[in-house]
Amino acid sequence: MRSTAERRDFRLVGPDETASNRLQAVYGATGKAWQAQTLQVDEHLDRHGRVMEILSEHTCQGWLEGYLLTGRHGMFSCYEAFVHIVDSMVNQHIKWLRVTRRLPWRAPIASLNYLLTSHVWRQDHNGFSHQDPGFVDHILNKSPEAVRVYLPPDTNTLLSVADHVLRSRDYVNVVVAGKQPCFDWLTMEQARAHCARGAGVWEWAGTENGTREPDVVLGCAGDVPTQEVLAAAQLLRRHLPELAVRVVNVVDIARLLPSEEHPHGMNDFEYDGLFTTDRPVVFAYHGYPWLIHRLAYRRTGHGNLHVRGYKEIGTTTTPFDMVVRNDLDRYRLVMDVIDRVPGLAVRAAAVRQRMEDARLRHHDWIRVHGTDLPEVADWTWDG
Repeated sequence: MRSTAERRDFRLVGPDETASNRLQAVYGATGKAWQAQTLQVDEHLDRHGRVMEILSEHTCQGWLEGYLLTGRHGMFSCYEAFVHIVDSMVNQHIKWLRVTRRLPWRAPIASLNYLLTSHVWRQDHNGFSHQDPGFVDHILNKSPEAVRVYLPPDTNTLLSVADHVLRSRDYVNVVVAGKQPCFDWLTMEQARAHCARGAGVWEWAGTENGTREPDVVLGCAGDVPTQEVLAAAQLLRRHLPELAVRVVNVVDIARLLPSEEHPHGMNDFEYDGLFTTDRPVVFAYHGYPWLIHRLAYRRTGHGNLHVRGYKEIGTTTTPFDMVVRNDLDRYRLVMDVIDRVPGLAVRAAAVRQRMEDARLRHHDWIRVHGTDLPEVADWTWDG
């Protein structure tokens, strides 16, 4: 906003959620567009403001589409659950992009960029009505040459992704990132390299050490699933140190598609190199788990793929209780590994029992204290 103050060619639109989505720092550079009377109690209203807020998703969509068509730039910030209101409008924009790409006289325009935040896993006060991660499913049904979906796992990957999408032309980019503070897993340099790959092995998180093939692959896409996978990897390192665990993080969800189906898709050699052809893969995903199966169904190792995600089970509760209710928590992921690695069910029966006990302890704790277990709330990566 500051760097475009003189040109005035960048706007942030959203359905009355800028501060709620923790983007209020933008008001240090510009106010909210407002042409009517102002009162002393009003905050950040400005006749020349470039933040455009109105509690109407379809109006925001129309504003931004028209603004982009003039050759200018912007971003649409929205609660993840309510961006569905513009499903049919984004459909038409994607169709328009697909056709105009083939018209030599039509100049490229800035991409239509969505930032979906206040997402399904952190609705501590709003609850079930605000929990729906399905916009990604809708977008990935559309023209592969025009749609991109990114799930950065931390701040540095979000910065890298944002830099990329804001520079891009003729796409619809969907970025899903929570507004709550979280760990930074990668340095800025590492994040840029990881985002360029779109999916990759986090060697520091696993235990395979490059000496042999992994016994199991832990995959993840999204900020909350990534944290749960890393916590699960830490538990496996502690309780089953002989197990060779690989951790794979996916930022660009289209990487899971075959290369012939999407420009960002992996060929079979790349995919098999990451996820193997014959080892169990336990994948923690931000949204509805069947999307991952749909994207990867042609892969050799699809029969070994087990996906955890949102199962339409929600309420107003603690952050960790949401993942427990949907079986995406670290303890369940460890149990999934034990259940799927050949021979481990017998050898690690006691470890599996400890994980079950931890889930029961969590159940009792939140009903007495109303907060998550200290071992969860105060958890840090110790690698």
